Amino acid sequence: MSERKKVRIHHLAEMKQRGEKIAMLTAYDMPTARHFDAAGADILLVGDSLGDNILGHGNTGALTLDEMIPFVRAVTRGTEKAFVVADLPFGTYEVSPEQAVESSIRMMKLGQPNAIKFEGGRRVARQVKAVTDAGIPFMGHLGFTPQSENALGGRRIQGRGDGAYEEMLADALALQEAGAFAIVLEMVIEPIATKLTKALQVPTIGIGAGPHTDGQVLVWLDMAGMGDWSPSFSKKFGEVGAAMRDAATDYVAEVKANTFPAAEHTFTK
Repeated sequence: MSERKKVRIHHLAEMKQRGEKIAMLTAYDMPTARHFDAAGADILLVGDSLGDNILGHGNTGALTLDEMIPFVRAVTRGTEKAFVVADLPFGTYEVSPEQAVESSIRMMKLGQPNAIKFEGGRRVARQVKAVTDAGIPFMGHLGFTPQSENALGGRRIQGRGDGAYEEMLADALALQEAGAFAIVLEMVIEPIATKLTKALQVPTIGIGAGPHTDGQVLVWLDMAGMGDWSPSFSKKFGEVGAAMRDAATDYVAEVKANTFPAAEHTFTK
């Protein structure tokens, strides 16, 4: 078997063309990135889900660019083969194309990811074009967009109702035309996600969008069972949270009982 190469944009395009699924996970630190990279993940996303999943913010909107950058840097340092994408937080790209480019350049220089991602369709097409014209790879994000949760009326499934497909297609085509190399589709009903995937030249990455997108992404804490709850569209592929609690419980018990450290863990001369 040939050695796995560093994943590039053209590899992702080729995967869509030959029908090979793209595997994407979030990552927020170096040790986790190393494990997921070694597992063969094609893309690692340092998502703004960092805000609520790691930093304890009530939502993604509270996250700042300065908070985000050190975590992006940590993931890139822990990654050899996977393609690393970094989210731009809310408030760092919406004002103007100039703001989007400035924020993207700052993220690329200090965080060193391979690409930038932010949310929206036609309303941010000018920003996307400016970013890609600056030579920065861009991934789009449509459907449920967490930064716009209040405007969307909560965590609502997208793609329902008359004209929904036409609206989403117009947004997706605007992103593609502006230079996006891939588009995340979040919480989009399966028939719409499937039609969009077939209509677009660039890969689609689904999260709660059914099995027919070109790839899938999950928040790693949901995927690995770090919490007691996970979204209905997710699946627990492990029980890492329980294993961590068990290990910590055993450690505390042995320290309290003075059985750790034992002789084999002790320097005597």
